[in-house]
Amino acid sequence: MELDASLSWLAMTMTPGVAARVSARLLREFGSPEGVFRASLAALESCNVAAPVAQALFKKQNFWRAEKEVAALRAVGGRLINWTEPEYPQPLLQIYDPPVLLYVRGDVQVLNQPMLSIVGTRRPTAYGTQMTERLARDLAKRGIVIVSGLARGIDAIAHQGTTGVEGRAVGVIGTGIDVCYPKENKKLYEKVLERGAILSEFPMGAHPAPENFPVRNRIIAGMPLGVVIVEGKQYSGSLITARLAMEFGREVFGVPGNVTQETSFAPNQLIKQGAKLVTSAEDVIEELPTPIRAALVQAEAVGTEQRNLLAESELSGSQRIIYELLGVDQPRHIDDIVESSGLNSSEVLATLFDLEMKRMVRQLPGKQFSKVLL
Repeated sequence: MELDASLSWLAMTMTPGVAARVSARLLREFGSPEGVFRASLAALESCNVAAPVAQALFKKQNFWRAEKEVAALRAVGGRLINWTEPEYPQPLLQIYDPPVLLYVRGDVQVLNQPMLSIVGTRRPTAYGTQMTERLARDLAKRGIVIVSGLARGIDAIAHQGTTGVEGRAVGVIGTGIDVCYPKENKKLYEKVLERGAILSEFPMGAHPAPENFPVRNRIIAGMPLGVVIVEGKQYSGSLITARLAMEFGREVFGVPGNVTQETSFAPNQLIKQGAKLVTSAEDVIEELPTPIRAALVQAEAVGTEQRNLLAESELSGSQRIIYELLGVDQPRHIDDIVESSGLNSSEVLATLFDLEMKRMVRQLPGKQFSKVLL
């Protein structure tokens, strides 16, 4: 039998009794899934696997299931990534029990870009909603990929904030990647797919069984640089995710909440235990590794320059004259602008008003004006 690489990986992981640790042991011994399936029964049994598992591998019992699985995956434009491939999220390899295979739809390139997870309660307060949307929006605008679980509440709001500013997102779901749960998030699922990727370790068609979500949470905790907890009750899944992140050596951030609200327990408790208190995106970014911060600053500077050049290209003659006279850090008085521009005061005032409407200029006290970086 000719062994296809993807089918071999899938057939191995679909064999009952072959979890991540068993897979690792087999791969160390035989080098690859193809090597596992070419091994003798005696060699398989010598790897300290149960006899029924060795028999199933030796007989290649799950290749027919793997072929059906690959066909279903290709039908939705998805692909499999195993933990030896460069597209596999490298931080996941550092955690205990990483998934051997990931099902992915969308742009796999986002899986190794700087990421942060934002998680919390499914029933957020108005404050939690506002903070989540603001943090997701501001972090996404700085070039951070926002990870969440596409669940109701904070997860969905985080992805709404991200996609609303054309940011990059990854949805880690507790179902097959062809199953959107909850159903009301279908449009959001499509937006995340358009702006990033949908990821799961569960087979095609897998429905939202309760036991799937704690398993899913280790990916949300282990894949990013850190996890931001907005709201969560005492025994919430978000608190479990935060503790997993701590175990994995990831940064943990908490948005402080009203102590009289049940949903404030998780972030407030984490802050008491040493999590970074967060009130803005800057609080998160300043805790990131120096090379990541430097890359974000450089990317932001390039983006700002491109936006400013685009805006400048759309200016009229008088608008361009006045805009080029202004600086960001050194405001100029209206009289100085009139004198330096060569325009009359009425034209200067009208032009400054137009530039303010374009949000390219701001007026400061004392009839001072400065340029705005877009």
